[in-house]
Order: sequence, then structure tokens, then C-alpha cells
Amino acid sequence: MTSILETARQWADHDPEPATRAEVESLVEAQDEETLRTLFAGPLSFGTAGLRGTLGPGESQMNRAVVIRTTAGLMDVLNKQVDVPKVVVGCDARHGSAAFHRDVADVVAAAGGHALVLPPQNPTPLTAFTVRELGADAGVMVTASHNPPQDNGYKVYLGGRVVEGDGQGVQIVPPFDSEIAAAIAAAPPADQVPRDAANGPGKVEEVDTRERYLSRIQERASEGPRDLRITLTPMHGVGGDLALKALEAVGFTEVELVAEQAQPDPNFPTVTFPNPEEPGALDCAFAAAQETRSDIILALDPDADRCAVAIPTDSGWRQLTGDETGALLGDYLARDGGVLANSVVSSRFLGRIAQARGAQWRTTLTGFKWIARTPNLTFGYEEAIGYCCDPEAVADKDGISAAVTVACLAAELKSAGKNLQDRLDELASELGTYKTKPLTFRFDDITQIAPTLEQILQSPPESLAGSPVLRASDMSKGYQGLDPTPGLVLETEANDRVIIRPSGTEPKLKCYLEVVREGVVDWADAEERLDRIAVELKRELGL
Repeated sequence: MTSILETARQWADHDPEPATRAEVESLVEAQDEETLRTLFAGPLSFGTAGLRGTLGPGESQMNRAVVIRTTAGLMDVLNKQVDVPKVVVGCDARHGSAAFHRDVADVVAAAGGHALVLPPQNPTPLTAFTVRELGADAGVMVTASHNPPQDNGYKVYLGGRVVEGDGQGVQIVPPFDSEIAAAIAAAPPADQVPRDAANGPGKVEEVDTRERYLSRIQERASEGPRDLRITLTPMHGVGGDLALKALEAVGFTEVELVAEQAQPDPNFPTVTFPNPEEPGALDCAFAAAQETRSDIILALDPDADRCAVAIPTDSGWRQLTGDETGALLGDYLARDGGVLANSVVSSRFLGRIAQARGAQWRTTLTGFKWIARTPNLTFGYEEAIGYCCDPEAVADKDGISAAVTVACLAAELKSAGKNLQDRLDELASELGTYKTKPLTFRFDDITQIAPTLEQILQSPPESLAGSPVLRASDMSKGYQGLDPTPGLVLETEANDRVIIRPSGTEPKLKCYLEVVREGVVDWADAEERLDRIAVELKRELGL
């Protein structure tokens, strides 16, 4: 068996990046086996979400060597499918993104591909858009989305001649993930992967599709009032410039960027965690919006594929949940019918809206790699503030087009003397009050999660908040026609629903609670019931 010191030494010998090579060599010289075991705990896992991990040396972290070998594996798969694969390459502004961006393009071209390289520091939706717009066979986006500053990632789309139909320009799904993972494992050491793009059989071409992307948003925006004061924050990410231009292109003239968060900064200095859903993440936006007396806050995450919405109330600013914004957008975009879709953990309210508007409703597994594959999709969303408002153009969540669509809806409501909360109240009065709440439990040991799930599946609670539990469904055996996935569903006589599923990447159980009330709209009553269910669920889980 190769010792950890020898494994690390061999890696360092083939690392093309002097800085990470020196780090490993220093640890080998110091015989720091404990740290080295962390850096070489197995290759960073490549799955349907691509790669995501902490920046640093070694096979278990994000670095140039890992990116180079990953791209070599991707190209091996693509070259077996088509001649001269066309690959869009984009990146955000995170630490390491620019170097990874260059490496991906160089490896693609040296392997005989045609690298279509977007300008650096651009949003994830632009990469997804460009894959479809240019008919590319694949797309690589270097990003870790809303992860902490020390992380980066690698996201893959397929299209063009590689996939057909509804999979065009969508994130990869099985079996492509395992095929690419196997090819990565078989790739040579990083310094032996060809990267001489200038003398390789392929080519590198710089492309810029930003104007086409903006034109598409402008074409799709509904006509109507534009009197709306908007506070916009890109959360130190790369979406500010395009989002501002998109809003201006459709006619919004009163848009204020949150100054402290307007420019890309990979350190995300004003937030503890660069995720608009996190408590405190919108504090700067709240302060700016209060000063300008804005009608709405639109907050993008760092790679601009998600959008949070906040509105003023008598007691201060309130951030809408992903399900609330999803309901508003679904109702708005399904006025002429169509097909609506959301993930199984998202609210069932979208189905009620679809029924009332003469639209179809589809439920999918979690993730836009599934939502965006819905045939003839009009609008799709998931509760984690991800929205797909123009599936024909961007087959993924797109925070910028969502921000524009929300702004158009809010402006229409304002012209009628209403706001987004008024519209939520109207929908609840017409179709029922649907209220959701997320709940997360962290475990010290990830191996504790499966037994906890099994225990509650075998002995589900008899009731929740006073209502008998009618069904406890094991999602690993399939649920409502979906493919098997880890998790369970509890459904009560009162139409409450609880979905419990493992995080997949962290030692967490994620719970999705929903209550439904008919008749008089009483949000406080629904919230109180959610709180009761949360307390009882925690007790049932023994946490």
C-alpha cells in the first residue's frame, strides 16, 4: 500500500501550480500525515452538480490540477460522442476562477475541441444561455454559487449534438455523471494533460453573448407600467451589471445598487455567508432600501442564478420565501395556461394555481437538472429561491430574468394600488392558504442520518399538531411516480405535509414543512401550526 507521504509526493510532482505544489511539498517535508490525509482523502467527487469544494492543494480540494484532470475526463467523454466538441466556458469572480477558466479552455482546445470562451466574471445563467444560443455540445461554468469564500466549483451542461430534446442546455444527469467521473479517474496526471491550445488540434474562440441575453429578456418582458423604485444587490457577485442593464432595458429607471455590495469581491466582506436566504445577508439592502424608500428589494446570489425578494411592511422589510415568490411568478406566467413545474420539496400551491389557470403541473426530483427537463415547460422553480422564467432560453434557474419578471409584476400591482403581499392574500383567498417552512437538523456524524430516517419511517408519529398522520411514504421506493431518492413524506388528515431528506453533502437532515388552510386567510394561524409541527417533529427525531 502506498503511504500517504508517497501519495502526496507523487501528486506534488505532477501539480502544474507552483503555489499548491509548494504547500504539499512543505507538508511532506514536515511529515504532517494528519493534514495530508485530509488533502488526500479521495478524489473530489464528480456528480450531477459537477464539482464543489474548498480551494487548496491535493486531490480532495479544488485546484488547477483537479480542474485540468476533470476537463480531460469531460473531453474524453465528449470526443467519443461527437467530432470537435463545442464547449462554452464561463466563470464567476471567486478566488481561482480566472485561472480555472483559462485551464478549461486550454484543455478543451488541446483535446481537439472548440472552446467558446465567455468574458470572465459573468453569471451562471449567461453560460447556460450561451450553450443553447450557440448550439454548443457542452458548457462549463466555474463557480461555487453561494458557497463560502474559500470554495469554488465546476458545473457542467450538455447540449448540441450530445443530448436531444428537453435535455438541451441542462445540467448533467445520470449516466453522464458516472461516465465523466470514470474518465476523470482514468485521466493522466495534470502536468501530462495537453494544454497547448495554440498548437493543439482544436481552437479557442472568445464569444460575448451578453447583448443577445439582454435582448431576449427585453423581448420576453410583459408590457405595462414601470413605476417602481428598486433596490438591487448582487451580493458581491457577478450579476450586478447585467441585472441593472436588464432592468433598464425593459424600462425601469429607478434602480439603486447597494453600493457596498455592487462590485465583485471574492471575499464577500459585508456578509457572513453570501446566500440571500441566510439571516443578515440582506441587512445592507434593507438599510439602502429604507433610505431610498424603495418599493422592492431584489437580491441575487453571487453567481446570479437565484433571486431573493423583499417587500416593505408596517413592521419593516419582509423577505418572501421561495415558495411565495414561486407562487407569484407561476400565477403571473401561467395566465395563458402552459406547464408549471417545481421540485417535490416545494409547495403544492403551484399545482393548485395550475389547476385554476388551466395549466398543467409537474413535480420533479430536487434540482433544476430535473425541473428544466419538463417537456414544454412554461415556468419552474424550487423553494431555495431558484426560478426558471424562460426555459427556452435558459434551461436552468436564472436570478436575473426572475428579478425582471418580479419587477414587472410588482409594477403592475403598484399601478393598481397593490403590492406583492396583496397578491399573495388574493391568491390565498381564492385558492387556499399554503404556508411553508424549512427546518434543518445537523448531526455530528453523517452515519447517524440513515438510522434516524429509518426509525421515523418504521414508527411514524401518530399525529402532528393534532391531526392524524395518514401516510408515511418511503421516497427511496419511489413517490408519486418519481424515481427513488432518499427521504420520507408524512401526510396528515389536515393536509399538512412534512418531507425529510438527507442533505447529501453535509451531515444534515433537511425538513420541508407545509400546512394548508381553507377559508378565511389567516397567515398567523398557519405560521403557528407550522411552529407546532416543527416542535413535535424535533421531538420525534430525538433532536
